Amino acid sequence: MTDSHAEFRKQIVDASNNLMNTGVLSFSGHGNASVRIPGTDTMLLTGVSTLMNTRPDTLAVVDFEGNAVEGEVASTSREIIQMHACVYRERDDVQSVIHTHSTNATAFALAHEPIPCRYEALLRMGLDQDIPVAPWGPRGSEASVRYIVEAVNNNPGTMAVLLANHGVLAFGVDAPAAARGIIAMEEAAAMTLAAKQLGGAKPFPADAMKQIQERLKAFAR
Repeated sequence: MTDSHAEFRKQIVDASNNLMNTGVLSFSGHGNASVRIPGTDTMLLTGVSTLMNTRPDTLAVVDFEGNAVEGEVASTSREIIQMHACVYRERDDVQSVIHTHSTNATAFALAHEPIPCRYEALLRMGLDQDIPVAPWGPRGSEASVRYIVEAVNNNPGTMAVLLANHGVLAFGVDAPAAARGIIAMEEAAAMTLAAKQLGGAKPFPADAMKQIQERLKAFAR
């Protein structure tokens, strides 16, 4: 295992633990996470279909065609390799992809409704647009992958996609960032559903993202 792989393994373990500890995973803990290995068409991927109790030795290196390069990948994880690889192929800025069945966010996916960008934490996570929905296709199928690619390309800069009738797919500059995006999305989904009882969540001013970026820059160290 190279030093760079060890670093990426730690990223995925830390991100998985964050998702588990914050309670945003579904009851089953189902999910998968990957990190792109720079300069290659390979990724480090969770080798089992849960993000609970993720350890460095439960991760595998696979190529974008679905072949295991190092470690073991369960059939349920091999099935979703293209779900991750297709995002890396389309977006050079994405270094990590995480998939979960987070309850409130997935409720929007079940309803085929985008999560509206009304919660400030989304802006601070770089999620400055409504979270789009990719139409349903069997998990990891050619249709499912095609719909994910279309959703990504039709929504330039998006850092997440809802998978209709399935779950959530989030992207990041690293695994911890992707995990933070999922947490913000789950909070936003829960708060949006609650706000409907009060007349619905209201939109930001048109320049809200610019204001947030200026604030973050002013306090950056």
